[in-house]
Amino acid sequence: MKYIATIGLEVHVQLCTKSKMFCGCSTDFGASPNTHICPVCLGYPGAMPSANKEAVRLTVMTGLMIGSKISSFSKFDRKSYFYPDMPKNYQISQYDKPLCVGGIVEINIEGVRRPVHVTRIHLEEDVAKNMHFKEMSGIDFNRAGVPLMEIVSEPDLASPEEAFAYLVALKQILQYAGVSNCNLEEGNIRCDVNCSIRPEGQEKLGTKTELKNLNTFKGVLNALKYEIPRQISVVEGGGKIIQETRRWDMDTGVTTSMRTKEYAHDYRYFPEPDLLPIVFADEQILEWKSRLPEMPVARRDRFISQYGLPEYDAGVLVADKAVSHYFEEVVGLCGRPKAASNWIMTEMLRMLSESEREITSVLISPRGLADLVILADDGIINSNTAKAIFAELFVKGGDPIAIVKDRNLAQVSDSGIINGFVDQAINENPKSVADFIGGKDVASKFLVGQVMKLSKGKADPKLVLDLIVTKLRSR
Repeated sequence: MKYIATIGLEVHVQLCTKSKMFCGCSTDFGASPNTHICPVCLGYPGAMPSANKEAVRLTVMTGLMIGSKISSFSKFDRKSYFYPDMPKNYQISQYDKPLCVGGIVEINIEGVRRPVHVTRIHLEEDVAKNMHFKEMSGIDFNRAGVPLMEIVSEPDLASPEEAFAYLVALKQILQYAGVSNCNLEEGNIRCDVNCSIRPEGQEKLGTKTELKNLNTFKGVLNALKYEIPRQISVVEGGGKIIQETRRWDMDTGVTTSMRTKEYAHDYRYFPEPDLLPIVFADEQILEWKSRLPEMPVARRDRFISQYGLPEYDAGVLVADKAVSHYFEEVVGLCGRPKAASNWIMTEMLRMLSESEREITSVLISPRGLADLVILADDGIINSNTAKAIFAELFVKGGDPIAIVKDRNLAQVSDSGIINGFVDQAINENPKSVADFIGGKDVASKFLVGQVMKLSKGKADPKLVLDLIVTKLRSR
């Protein structure tokens, strides 16, 4: 029997604010444990919370980016639970009146675009971080109270790959809007996954399990690749799926049961008495809407129509907001979008990955890359020389035009000069000549390499190959 998976994601996003959600403590990451704390975020009796306006604005901006309906009236609620990472024994969250309702995130699976619907976006405070050591455990309350936005999707996803694509698309939107740093290593994005299966043809959804606190996109992908077959195996073996919370163990590659799943009434939600409701005027929403940046999907489509880029190129460039800005600066200076795209997608992204750097920190300026694109595209330097100059500019910066002039690196395209090098290479390598005449075309590449050595890398490789092939075939 074939089974269909149904997946919904609850994505928790730490917002880019300087202070916490309900107090003035810093949100800076990496401070010594329990140094960014105060009576409010520690839940001392009598300490009064005050809502962070910037966190509210960023949440609304996210909703506007995905087409959510912004609630004219929303409120905060107390979500009661007794875990050591919640100092008040309740979390200030939102229950029945969230800031944003509805919305769509578009995903792209193998070139096919489709919408994933969002149920709601609400705002709450993060919890403290449990830290486990060999013989003891501790709690760092620096994270307690950091503004946390929760984006809840509809169960529109049907595979681990679709869940991964949704997270990537959502991350792009958050970065474009400047809502979150989206740094997975710092825990800026964490995800809970709801997953169920049902036989093909059955409309009613199966019993779901929740995979808790997945902090990498790859973790979500791999956890679902395990959990879906696990559920199928249980059902086919005559068992039943129970509604529970499970933990993904990255080391063993399996999910294990933590506890039975709580229901909303278990949290005993009730309105937060110490915070006023949030009421928006229409003018405020319109003013925020006027500040919205270009959406990643819109930018990708514009790169295709404006610059004539293939859809794949546009998708790669738009995946990182800073990379897409850099590309447009380079194109504005050189006017050669496809050549600029090729350089950024190959050399730039490769070296960024190898050096674990962001494009904002590289020393090769858009002006420098634009000039290098022109030098290579016009045949003034060959591709090997251009790549060597790029590697130097990436590390040291500089002016590629000056480098080519000072080092006499301009490509030799004079057929008379190159002819002499070609004749020398043919005369000095009779075996390669015989191999080519005997049908081994690859021998011509060896001869091209010999000419490049003789010309100190300055000969035009295409012209060299043409001359070699013409001379050898005339024999």
